[in-house]
Amino acid sequence: MRTAARVDANQKRIVAALRKVGATVQHLHRLGKGCPDLLVGWQGQNILMEVKDGSKPPSAQKLTPDEVKWCGQWRGRVLLVRDASEAVVLLTQSVRRV
Repeated sequence: MRTAARVDANQKRIVAALRKVGATVQHLHRLGKGCPDLLVGWQGQNILMEVKDGSKPPSAQKLTPDEVKWCGQWRGRVLLVRDASEAVVLLTQSVRRV
């Protein structure tokens, strides 16, 4: 049986920063099975973000085996973010011009 989904300590700050710049954010971390933590709506696009705590040592920021598997099978992009400023920068740079 699956235990409660863990949320990185910085996820709340990341979500607040994304919303502050006008993005919509849906939490996905409860889905588990390697699914990324956040679905972010930004300028007509949907962006997946996996949150890792940048204050932890690199070994503690690695993707879990389930996350590696999920991302390997997904045919879209998943952004790995470690803090609020990185999330905003990657979000604003990720928009494809049509």
